[in-house]
Amino acid sequence: MLKQERHAFIIQQLNVHNRVYSTDLQQRLDVSEDTIRRDLQELAEDGVLIKVHGGAVSKSFHFTLSNNKVYLPEEKKLIARKAVQLIQSGMVILLTGGTTIRELINILPAELTATFITPSVPIALELMNHPHSEVIFIGNKLNKHAQMAVGAEVNRQLGSIRADLCILGTNALDATAGITETAWDIIEVKKELIRSADKLVSIAISEKLNTIQPLQVCSTNEIDILVTEIDPQDPMLKPYREQGINLL
Repeated sequence: MLKQERHAFIIQQLNVHNRVYSTDLQQRLDVSEDTIRRDLQELAEDGVLIKVHGGAVSKSFHFTLSNNKVYLPEEKKLIARKAVQLIQSGMVILLTGGTTIRELINILPAELTATFITPSVPIALELMNHPHSEVIFIGNKLNKHAQMAVGAEVNRQLGSIRADLCILGTNALDATAGITETAWDIIEVKKELIRSADKLVSIAISEKLNTIQPLQVCSTNEIDILVTEIDPQDPMLKPYREQGINLL
């Protein structure tokens, strides 16, 4: 495989899953560790990604005030417009992080009076701009790459909450494997978020469907509602429809 093809594959995987691991790229591209190291270094020098220990993270996912790029912005805005219909005044809503959830926050009705609870630093900051809703940040040790609070204290606090909805930014979703992730500490927080809500809403661009990461967050039958940018009758969604998931 040519270098340009490897770079295109790495960028595509970063756009979809926000993070890549060097060992996984070695296996999937069938190249040496040194080749992947050079590829990531070159892409980092070009400003395409952020190189971290063991791999790289997407610049669009690594939110800062000076960098607010979003992959597939129109698709994510469409998902946000669908998902916002689920939110009503008086609700208690758990939110994870991610660019699609940021799009959702941007279109929340100004008159909404809900309570939002999140361990995500960027999401908490975005919610601070909403005029009437309450914002509760669940904090502890921060996972710097996900910009999310993690650890036993976060899980303990979440365990005392009973929310109406958990809106979960989804890294990978497969009809058989369920929702999967890469980092164990993030998975533990997401599991607790799911347990603490009456309904689980998974939001994901269609590129994340039928993909699998190493560690399971939850099984498919735990998902109540799946929100994507594609039509609910699209054949791609048939396996999820057959499992009884409400599709938006």
